[in-house]
Amino acid sequence: MRIHLAVADEAAARSLVRLAELFGDEPSVTAGPEPVPDAEYIVHLEASETGGAVRGSAELIRRADSLRRLAAHAGEIPEGASAEERRKIARRTLNRALLDVLQQETGLKQPWGILTGVRPTKLVHDGLRRGRPREEIRRMLREDYLVSEDKIALMERIVDRQLAALPDLYGLRDEVSLYVGIPFCPTKCAYCTFPAYDIRGSQGSMGGFLAGLHEEIRAVGRWLKDRGVRITTVYVGGGTPTSITAEELDAFFAEMHRSLPEPHAIREVTVEAGRPDTITPEKLDVLRKWNVHRISINPQSYIQETLDRIGRHHTVEEVVEKFLLARRMGMDNINMDLIIGLPGEGPAEFAHSLAETEKLMPESLTVHTLSFKRASEMTRHRGEEKYRVASRDDIHAMMDLATAWTGAHGYVPYYMYRQKNILGNLENVGYALPGRECLYNILMIEEMQTIVGLGCGAVSKWVDPATGAIERLANPKEPLAYIAAYRKSIEQKLEALEKWHASLLSAAAG
Repeated sequence: MRIHLAVADEAAARSLVRLAELFGDEPSVTAGPEPVPDAEYIVHLEASETGGAVRGSAELIRRADSLRRLAAHAGEIPEGASAEERRKIARRTLNRALLDVLQQETGLKQPWGILTGVRPTKLVHDGLRRGRPREEIRRMLREDYLVSEDKIALMERIVDRQLAALPDLYGLRDEVSLYVGIPFCPTKCAYCTFPAYDIRGSQGSMGGFLAGLHEEIRAVGRWLKDRGVRITTVYVGGGTPTSITAEELDAFFAEMHRSLPEPHAIREVTVEAGRPDTITPEKLDVLRKWNVHRISINPQSYIQETLDRIGRHHTVEEVVEKFLLARRMGMDNINMDLIIGLPGEGPAEFAHSLAETEKLMPESLTVHTLSFKRASEMTRHRGEEKYRVASRDDIHAMMDLATAWTGAHGYVPYYMYRQKNILGNLENVGYALPGRECLYNILMIEEMQTIVGLGCGAVSKWVDPATGAIERLANPKEPLAYIAAYRKSIEQKLEALEKWHASLLSAAAG
């Protein structure tokens, strides 16, 4: 479906483009009288303000037969609204009008309405923090954002579970969590765009990377100790951190315990051991020695042909063997990931993966919906038979299977995020047995706390303690670039921490 958007407000175009992409190819856009390019549909969008309200209208014209569809939505302007607030209301009315005409034309209903952002549950948290009644928040989601009742209920369940797992969730802005990026894997999966480099490759020396990482841990740990700042959670990801040797893993944790403030008071330490072909008894011994609370062992699918197709060079049997090994060695909080919509898979294959998961019963199960990320191998070859994926209806059927299976086995949803180009315009949901939620995932997804990123590709997110405004600072992604620049990254990180700490002290004083 080729769509052209004619909209006078250039600032509104970005969200309108993302909505239109849900129905077809990336649309073309003009903001003035420029010639309209070739397209199957032209949608004229306009917003006007009268009598304390904004009216957004959309007129869709189907070029083949000049059929026209119209939609108009209004938004009330609160008394005393700023110019920026008025612009936001105008953009929402345009988005609702565009969604309306495109749904009329295609018959395709979008359960997330006009929400295209990564973290929809932040809207619920924001309302609760402001003291808004639940019904008012539901009305906002239903009427202002056109979210379906099912998705509103999912958001509420997740928020309630988060507040049960972290009762002090709204009061943790004076602490930080750490993300540590170890960017190596045995091989790179076809859908992956994370910093993940073949550990046998030429992207710099392992020794050089680990030396830089240890120095970064020491510098940040010293700063946190000197300022009396506590750490809530630590998440070690990548890549696959268990790609490094047991000796290297042991030295890494020893450095963390020497350098970080009150390491035994950290509520949770998670290590991604996602690739079963990286797990050994020696590495599990190291994790147990350092009291790692939670690990991930990720099958993604229990279909061997699928694993081969997406570049995961391990067997289904290895997943089971390494899971049972971890259990025998005392790991009692294990997460597993499954992906809906992997190439060649439909509801029957996904049901098989759920049945195999039932034999192991991990403490948490994260159900991802495949997203075609721009830089991935899969996206570059999307049209090829090898990477053909299921229909929208089948993707939704698989999500229904996941929802039913987790509910029947006592898992509850506790975090969620969405991505651009996600199949079926759905979501990724983390489910856990009550009390086994990943606290880091909650803090990171809801952006309730500053996250300090260490290592390759790690992104620090500074949450202003007074306003909640977020600034980001990224470390280099490639090991060679990290080795060359980690001392500069440390300087920038300490400067940003000083700025954050000054804001923290100011908020506490005032």
